[in-house]
Amino acid sequence: MLIHPWDAPADDTEWSGWLAAHDFGELAVNGLDGEPPHVQPTHFVYDPEPGEHGEVLLHLARPNPLWPALEASPRVTLSVVDDHAYIPGPWQAPPGTPTDHNAPTSYYAAVQLHGVAHLVDDPELKAELLRRQVAHFQPAGGTAPVVPYQEPFGRMLSGLRGIRLEITAVRAKFKFGGNKPAEVQRRVTGLLSERAAPHDAGARANQLRRLAAAPVAPRK
Repeated sequence: MLIHPWDAPADDTEWSGWLAAHDFGELAVNGLDGEPPHVQPTHFVYDPEPGEHGEVLLHLARPNPLWPALEASPRVTLSVVDDHAYIPGPWQAPPGTPTDHNAPTSYYAAVQLHGVAHLVDDPELKAELLRRQVAHFQPAGGTAPVVPYQEPFGRMLSGLRGIRLEITAVRAKFKFGGNKPAEVQRRVTGLLSERAAPHDAGARANQLRRLAAAPVAPRK
């Protein structure tokens, strides 16, 4: 992933704060013996506390075909992309220039977590992982706790395997027109609000946040 200086996060707080509100991504695992890589969509829980970059908890069904590849090569990438929006060329035209001379672009936020996947098969550790996921996604409750060998979910544990992803490196990108003059960026935020397409609100919020944190001077 290409990351220009104006698209890089200001600090670790920016990407970790964004990730806390975006908990669905794609787990990429190297294929075996020249096979294509496995790319598994999944919900996950990000915990910023362990280690330098934190860790991710998730689970998948035991019949999933990626397990042999993951056991052979546990170094994986979890990719999370959201708040994406198509930006028409005329929206970005600098003042006094022909509006049809500007190329369109994409806005998006992306965080790639590189790390080592540790498999969780111990029943109690697996149950604790599931309890943490349910607490994250369903804080209001309403689902019985997972307890090994006890109803209603104890018998289902054998059909799942947990993954604790130890994060070793993070690559993050917030591509929201940071190389454009502030007045152009603010014009785009207004047009995103008017268009109100899916994801436009998220793109606009990212752009406004970055403008407020570090206003960008026009590039010569």
